[in-house]
Amino acid sequence: MAVGIFAGIAVRDYASALEWYKQLLGVEPSFYPNDVEAVWQLAENRFVYIVEDAKRAGGAVSLIWLDEPDAEVARIAERGLLPVEMEKHGAVCKWVFHDADGNETGIGGEVSSSE
Repeated sequence: MAVGIFAGIAVRDYASALEWYKQLLGVEPSFYPNDVEAVWQLAENRFVYIVEDAKRAGGAVSLIWLDEPDAEVARIAERGLLPVEMEKHGAVCKWVFHDADGNETGIGGEVSSSE
C-alpha cells in the first residue's frame, strides 16, 4: 500500500499566496487540482498545498526538515524572503517564515557545529 502525506495551508488570497509560496519553495507547483489550490511535491509521497479558504486562513504551522537547512534559508533569502525569527536548540535550528495570513512555515534541521 502506497502512503502519501499532504499538508494543507489555508489562505485568504490564493493569487498572492501562490506567488509567496513559489518564492519560499523556489519552484512552481507540481500540479493544480483546481482554480484555488496548488500542490508542491517536496519528496517522494510528501506534499504541501495551499487552498483558498478565508475562514480557516492563518492558523497553519508546518516545518520542512532538511539536511542543510541553513543553505536553503540562504537560497530563500536570495529570492527575497527573510525569516521572522530563528530558534536554536543544540545542533538543531529552525527558521520561521510567515505568509501574509500569518501561517507559519519553518525550515529546520541539524546544522554543523560551526554555525
